Amino acid sequence: MSTYFPSGKGLADNRKWFVVDAQGKTVGRLATEIARMISGKNNPAWTPFLDMGDHVVVINARHAKFSGSKNDQKLYRRHTLYPGGLRETTVKEMFEKKPEKVIELAVKGMLPKTKLGRAMYKKLKVYADADHRHSAQNPEAIEI
Repeated sequence: MSTYFPSGKGLADNRKWFVVDAQGKTVGRLATEIARMISGKNNPAWTPFLDMGDHVVVINARHAKFSGSKNDQKLYRRHTLYPGGLRETTVKEMFEKKPEKVIELAVKGMLPKTKLGRAMYKKLKVYADADHRHSAQNPEAIEI
């Protein structure tokens, strides 16, 4: 008796599309489930070195929330690569300017920091409001 082992051929053809509504959801808990879906860990045939995940479209990112006092205390840091170029942004400011970026950064931090992780990240689509451009793929709505 032999164990099934995926070959890696035709993985892109078998990928599904899912829509997740982020309204009223906690960002961290939402991001962990999304990371599992786009990495393929919810797939019974999951293999660590293959991209087995599905595409995920997140809508209503503007209405996601953080628990506790993270709105004022959590900071996003980036550097401009110039001396003294450290820039800090709070969660509240980020939600006002780019609400999609909050969920994207949360999910990206939970993926591997390799070529495979970058390929997984490309399957995530985040929109601030309820409309998205992926209705042609007939995405399946799931509740997290």
